[in-house]
Amino acid sequence: MSRSEAQANGGARFLNRLHAWAASRTRPATAFTSQPEPRTVGSFARGRQLMAGNFLFAGQLVEAPKVAIWDVQMPDAHFSDEIQGFAWLDDLAAVGDQPTRLRAQEWTWDWIRRYGRGRGPGWQPDLAGRRLIRWINHALFLLRAQEAEASEAYFLSLARQTIYLSRRWKAARPGLPRFEALCGLIYAGLALRGMESHVEPARKALEREVLAQIDAQGGLPTRNPEELLEVFTLLTWAAQALDESDKRVGKEHRAAIERIAPTLRTLRHADGSLARFHGGGRGMEGRLDHALAASGITRAQPDGLAMGYARLSSGRSSVIVDASPPPAGRASLSAHASTLAFELTSGRRPLVVNCGSGRSFGPEWRRAGRATPSHSTLCLDGMSSGRLSRRRGRGEELEDAPRNVPIRMTHAPDGIRFQGGHDGWLKTHGLTHARTLELTFDGRAVAGEDMLLCLEDRDKRRFDKVMDGKKLEGVPFQIRFHLHPEIEAQLDMGGSAVSLALKSGEVWVFRHDGKQQMALEPSVFLERNRLKPRSTLQIVLSGLATSHATRMRWSFAKAQDTPVSIRDLNREEQDPALLSDLT
Repeated sequence: MSRSEAQANGGARFLNRLHAWAASRTRPATAFTSQPEPRTVGSFARGRQLMAGNFLFAGQLVEAPKVAIWDVQMPDAHFSDEIQGFAWLDDLAAVGDQPTRLRAQEWTWDWIRRYGRGRGPGWQPDLAGRRLIRWINHALFLLRAQEAEASEAYFLSLARQTIYLSRRWKAARPGLPRFEALCGLIYAGLALRGMESHVEPARKALEREVLAQIDAQGGLPTRNPEELLEVFTLLTWAAQALDESDKRVGKEHRAAIERIAPTLRTLRHADGSLARFHGGGRGMEGRLDHALAASGITRAQPDGLAMGYARLSSGRSSVIVDASPPPAGRASLSAHASTLAFELTSGRRPLVVNCGSGRSFGPEWRRAGRATPSHSTLCLDGMSSGRLSRRRGRGEELEDAPRNVPIRMTHAPDGIRFQGGHDGWLKTHGLTHARTLELTFDGRAVAGEDMLLCLEDRDKRRFDKVMDGKKLEGVPFQIRFHLHPEIEAQLDMGGSAVSLALKSGEVWVFRHDGKQQMALEPSVFLERNRLKPRSTLQIVLSGLATSHATRMRWSFAKAQDTPVSIRDLNREEQDPALLSDLT
């Protein structure tokens, strides 16, 4: 962290503490205006792991049986932030028995005693908003069988956090953190007696924020699908709370929900998970479908891009393509060099994936996850299509990335066709990457074509200069197809194809035109709630670009004996708390 970053963060922490302390001096009259209805859904398995003393947060596990959550040795700030946000309360409430309720009460009132007067960590606007929503959602769970004195301390802490948030929400970073702060403030203002005056200013601020952050496609500047889901969930909760309190939901607030829902449907794979791009994961199990159902909006995105992604869907298969320039400037702090990368899902089974964000595994894994070789697309000469550049006080932004990404969606004779290109290597090599994907109407096959082209005379001269530097041997490239860890892959047909067996019983076969070398190589699958990267495989086509036009063809197709419809009953729930890491 640079000196200017440290100074800025230090100033923000001081103001947070100052306003937290000031809020702790107030004693407003508090009670619920109506009985809260829980909206957040937790994981039974994660709740049981917490009860066993397995604290898995931010990709790190601390085993501390019989230790209060606040006495756990925090490995880093991300671990601490997740605990301070109280999302784990959803998981304990999902278990819901008496021992779990007593543990939840113990940890909540322990927080009030330790930190309730503005001391210690957790006094950040986004964390306060997240915490308020959980405390209110699970009020009946927390207050059951409590004495009057404990209830008074709980309500007083809620009110003080609400007052703090009303003064500090502007300090939250634009995007998801600010939405968490504002929606938490609205939620608390509606639920708590004596806090009603905070609702209207927060509602108006939320109107301004959705105008600034949610574009016409229903997307965010970061183009992170999982972040969009979290924002959508917050906006939906806030709208439901306003409706139930007979308060007006702002026009822009409602319009943002109506724009985001079709976009999320476009970004939803056939298995119910989100496409994994630009730092986002698959989303919490069931969260996407639950949020879409709660919104009441059923229409899909019209033909075209959704937050810069293209979707091809037929039969039981879905293909989602990163079909726009990556985020730029501050919005690119978690952006990936993934232009024209795709993911393929068949029914409930992911087949071709991107590696994902390695953020929870440290800075080196995070950088690796952002590079082009970690995505199912073409990589040229060992270079990503964009470069990471650390600017003073701004973190690692993505620069020199594609800016011209023309695309076209059309109907093919037997399916749907996507065509796109990008200029990520135009300045360095004079080459444009063009990709065509065709999904058949029955969803049983995906045909692909990748091309490296010199489109203008100046591009040809640049390429020729690069070739001179390579002694005319050619510019190396690789086309990578990262496979989901549950896929069983093996070379077939004398090494000219790859057989891919899914746990559903389906078998897919990968073939190519034979002009490149094909290999099965090790890869990784990066999931936020795992303790370590999961080993998997990738299909790699390697070749040399030696002319002004190089073409590579390949395909994925279901084996002939795979039925069109298949009952996929052999599915293990992918709950992070059930992972073998903890057993």
